[in-house]
Amino acid sequence: MTAKLKLINTYEVRIRFSEVDSMGILWHGNYIKLMEDGREAWGLEFGMHYLDVYHHQTFTPIVETNIKHKTSLRYGDVAVIETEYEDSEAAKLIYHYRIYRQSDMQLVAVAKSIQVFTNLQHQLILSIPEYFAQWKNQMRHHL
Repeated sequence: MTAKLKLINTYEVRIRFSEVDSMGILWHGNYIKLMEDGREAWGLEFGMHYLDVYHHQTFTPIVETNIKHKTSLRYGDVAVIETEYEDSEAAKLIYHYRIYRQSDMQLVAVAKSIQVFTNLQHQLILSIPEYFAQWKNQMRHHL
């Protein structure tokens, strides 16, 4: 049995005025953007960035998101986004997120997203692309 990868990135983002509602609270739709920020930072750290995926003639559209809100972020808060890759034998990218408020490290939200692989014509790829299998193998040997 192959060992599961455990790859976690931590990234910080300051909440901007344009991202809050009239009460000064981060608008709920912007949590999706925090997840995106976390995935992008994760990809840069671990060598599986969006441009790497595109270079291999694939896209990875999101097919599912889930967010559980625990408390709020406000204008000026710094969000700490912890993004963890869930290793899967399926042709999917599964990420788990824990979003904290930096000032007190209170858990603000937990979330999950699932992406699939498609070719550039947006046709679903049912098996793990070779470049992604090679990347996973390389990550296992460097950990």
